[in-house]
Amino acid sequence: MKGIAAGIGVAVLSPLLLAGAAMTMASSSQAATTASFSGCLTSIDTSEVTKAVTKLLDGASGKDVHIQALDLPAEQIPNAQTIVATGISLDVPKKGQIIAIATAMQESRLRNLDSGDRDSLGLFQQRPSQGWGTAQQIRDPVYASERFYKALLKVDGWQQMQVTQAAQAVQKSGYPDGYAQWEDLATALQKAIAATFPNADKDQPAKAKDAESRSGSCTPDTDGTSFGRIPEGSVPKGYTIPKDAAPKARTAIEWAMHQLGTLYQWGGSCTNAYGPDPMGRCDCSSLMQQAYAHAGVHLTRTTYTQVGEGKAVSAKNLQPGDLIFSRGTAARPEHVGMYMGEGLVIEAPRTSKPVRITPIKDWDILAVRRVL
Repeated sequence: MKGIAAGIGVAVLSPLLLAGAAMTMASSSQAATTASFSGCLTSIDTSEVTKAVTKLLDGASGKDVHIQALDLPAEQIPNAQTIVATGISLDVPKKGQIIAIATAMQESRLRNLDSGDRDSLGLFQQRPSQGWGTAQQIRDPVYASERFYKALLKVDGWQQMQVTQAAQAVQKSGYPDGYAQWEDLATALQKAIAATFPNADKDQPAKAKDAESRSGSCTPDTDGTSFGRIPEGSVPKGYTIPKDAAPKARTAIEWAMHQLGTLYQWGGSCTNAYGPDPMGRCDCSSLMQQAYAHAGVHLTRTTYTQVGEGKAVSAKNLQPGDLIFSRGTAARPEHVGMYMGEGLVIEAPRTSKPVRITPIKDWDILAVRRVL
């Protein structure tokens, strides 16, 4: 999956590169707490972490999810998800994602802190005074993750280092050994979260991936391939809205389908797609907004904000009406469409293209939100 993370439009990757030794970072006041951690994370059950993470991402309350050393999973897991998604979008190998999660656990306990030691902020306790960005930028989990990864990738030989050594090479912490205690938890979290992103197996050998694709568990009607080529602006022959679709989702899908064939207009309101004014046409997020408005559900206007609507669910548990995000990163995606069931997505794709229906196999899914 390319971005992812991270969602994301505008480009989200910072053009600034870190200058290695010139970039130093003081650990947060959280380090004093984590430095004295009892070190009991030696028997992390990866399968149990995976179950808990999946449960939370499928919409369960944080009160019903329990993960060792995570006191606020409803806050911490989405932050870990952003770190993983951003790593995937930057083609950072799995080990780099584990290092990033372990670092954020040590520095902030995976919380987007608005304070810390001196001017340290955010997930990684990066400091504006040390050139990591403005306070506002650092408090953006996607930006903070990108900056951490870019610094890590500039460390010579980081992939051969121990997790704590690589983390310290970036952080320059006063507690250089503190990151080691989180390695097992970070490994389990990375594995659990990466599993919710299609095509996130960047470290898997090509032969293994080819074998997996040949023996895949998806049947044709779950990925949209059973409908064959779908002419732009048309409804695939044989498609009907699934009977088990929620009533409001059905209304939203039906309304969106009535916009099929109308041309995309960036910034268009989607309030009169067939009218003479181009600004009445739809872009990706206004199509979602207006479709759900006709179902009595209020959505915000942009893709960047819609990715925070409703609740996050796993891409493996899609339901008709779910919003699907791609391009950019999981936290800041650049495109959105609506899942219609039967492996199909309706979208307003881009300039010069009409509102259309596409198979989900053509989507690199970064995030899914259920708004009902």
